[in-house]
Amino acid sequence: MPKRSRLAAVFAAIGALIAVAVVVTIAVRPSAVQAGAQAHPGSYAVAADLDACGAGWGEAGAGGGGAGGAGGAVSGGEQSFTVTNHTVAGIEVYLQAVDSKKVYLDLESLGAGAHATARVSLGAGRYRFVCLPADADPVTGPSVAVGPAPPSAQLTPGIVPVTRNDLIPVAKAYTTWVASRIPVLQKQVADLGADTAEGDLAASRRDWLDAHQTYETLGAAYDAFGDAGETIDGLPAPGTTALTDQGLTGFHRIEALLWSGAPASQAVDAVAALQASVASLATTLADAEVDPGAIGLRAHEIVENALQFELTGDADALSGTELATVDANLSGATAALTPLTSILSSRYDRLAATTASIATAQRLVESFRGADGSWRPLSSLSRAERERVDAAIDGALERLAPVAAICDIRREP
Repeated sequence: MPKRSRLAAVFAAIGALIAVAVVVTIAVRPSAVQAGAQAHPGSYAVAADLDACGAGWGEAGAGGGGAGGAGGAVSGGEQSFTVTNHTVAGIEVYLQAVDSKKVYLDLESLGAGAHATARVSLGAGRYRFVCLPADADPVTGPSVAVGPAPPSAQLTPGIVPVTRNDLIPVAKAYTTWVASRIPVLQKQVADLGADTAEGDLAASRRDWLDAHQTYETLGAAYDAFGDAGETIDGLPAPGTTALTDQGLTGFHRIEALLWSGAPASQAVDAVAALQASVASLATTLADAEVDPGAIGLRAHEIVENALQFELTGDADALSGTELATVDANLSGATAALTPLTSILSSRYDRLAATTASIATAQRLVESFRGADGSWRPLSSLSRAERERVDAAIDGALERLAPVAAICDIRREP
């Protein structure tokens, strides 16, 4: 079973609905839209249309302004929009500040005739809807002047769109870093092979941990690994363990053998298979490209993975090295975040706090490592210690979450 299969499904669903500040995004029937869209001030039925994009907000709904022209004025604060796609194909819709180009709402994959309802809170300024059909140029709606928001309003943060071109250098830099780690991984796995062949159990366990930690730092590239990723670090099938699942290969199978009480030589064949998988990985990565749009998402997903699989003990196969893996995952999140710094520094005001939270969590996790390099098993931690670790990881996750939204690839209107 792939470690990240469940997470990938969750994040794919989030990616399909992601909006900068959507409080509610739902499909509704046409009758409901017409009956309730103007139920209270600040609630608007808005058209996603190539001829009248944004019609329905301010005076644009009365036909004034025209595409790209000037619409009316509305009060600042919360705005509720029910956006209807009047085209015959799918469309994406932004709500954008005219001057700063920041996006405050992003409705993706709105199908023909479909509706979506969302709320944002806007400060004073000029805004417009932008309609982005899949196979045509963007269409900008009329500019709408928004007045000052009430003092108590919690304004929606805007984001300058990140394009695929922005992220291509990031992907190249990250891919180069990953490629530099593969020879290290190959050397560590080769050492593991030599020590298991000699029957040196203590050395084999150290080799295994070194190699596994190196692999666990590469989380943002997993999708580029193809089938090799599953053979290297898959988990046992439901209802089995890493020791009883005869179809399991890779690190967790070797872990179970090395900590089962059997001689180290029992793992020789499994290590040979791992060496072949890592060699295949090196070949795969040479021709692969890390998806530019995935790195921001994976920075969060790596830490989520640590919380879901390691801090629950689900991935442990007798070694008790869960915290070592969490440590490697935090290093992996930092490695994924580093090439994004130039993009995030002007878009995410909590970037410094985010990197600090990862570092804080990592220092805490590493406090459970002995001077001899050994790690305390997760099961040996007290309840208070477990709560401190969980809180630190949760804090890093909370701050990493906006990175995925900010780095979601958007078209530039």
